[in-house]
Amino acid sequence: MIETVVSDLGNVLLRFDNNVFFRALTSHTELPVEDIRAVTHENLDLLTLFEKGAVSPIDFYRNAKDLLSLTAGYEEFFRAYCDGVFSLVPEVRDLYRRLKPRYRLVLLSNTDVIRWTHVKTKFPEILLFDDYILSFDVGAMKPEPEIYLEAVRAGGARPEQTLFIDDMQANVEGAERMGMKGLWLRPGDDLTRQLSGFEIIFPS
Repeated sequence: MIETVVSDLGNVLLRFDNNVFFRALTSHTELPVEDIRAVTHENLDLLTLFEKGAVSPIDFYRNAKDLLSLTAGYEEFFRAYCDGVFSLVPEVRDLYRRLKPRYRLVLLSNTDVIRWTHVKTKFPEILLFDDYILSFDVGAMKPEPEIYLEAVRAGGARPEQTLFIDDMQANVEGAERMGMKGLWLRPGDDLTRQLSGFEIIFPS
């Protein structure tokens, strides 16, 4: 029986589109959006270190500025990095509100301190979880084992009593390797219907 529900953030509770960020940067560099995207993908190790809390916001900005030949200042850069990138999925927010009286809820996200601060300010209605396991706090990212262990600890139930929801198959498989139940949420899926397969009880 499931006792704890652990949820991803991006493309589960909030829609997430980095292309908004890439397009915004075209106002601060001569590079076209295709080149911005390519340079970003070639330097994902920088983003990984930022999301693990191993690189500070100022160092992340300085590296991005050099890589992309940006004219944007620190505040301009991070405004582009956050504004419009996320949008609420209200039906999932409402679903988690229904689950909260019966289940312990934990948010598990690969994110950095800047975007998390933005999300908390922009979408306070999602702050309904009992605990928050964030990669920049933990120093580990999905699908690394350490971050799932932290989520299970925060949930207070055994791994087999813990359901993890994510939009990426590799992250779900990582949770399952740790003994958790996994639910891979793909575009267009009905989350309520999928949860019924795990005998989740919806309080009336």
